[in-house]
Amino acid sequence: MIKLAREIVIILVTEYGSEEVLKKLSNPFWFQSLGCVLGFDWHSSGVTTTVSAAIKQGISGMEDELNLFAAGGKGGRSRNTPNEIMDVADRIEPDPESLVYLSRLSAKVDNNAIMDGYQIYLHHFLFTRE
Repeated sequence: MIKLAREIVIILVTEYGSEEVLKKLSNPFWFQSLGCVLGFDWHSSGVTTTVSAAIKQGISGMEDELNLFAAGGKGGRSRNTPNEIMDVADRIEPDPESLVYLSRLSAKVDNNAIMDGYQIYLHHFLFTRE
């Protein structure tokens, strides 16, 4: 599924651009549909984890070419998201600190504002140079 995710992302970036890919991925209906196409529809509650990981692994090594970067992951990898953003700091235009801030803010909202009693265990952060 990683190979399929990579090819789908390559086609989407080629046809629509990386900014539009971010918009599509942020649409929950589109994201769920992508999960079905990738074959991850067997467990709806796990689609976010599996699709996000497949995209991150699929585009690994092609981030500059695609102008699409992925950071974070599940469990301990989720806490490494700020470091992964900073790892590509020299290749992106905005101040990476603002992206780190947004990453931490979204994780804080998920952990604290939702107030469901569960700690965040998955945190993926996708971004472009712009």
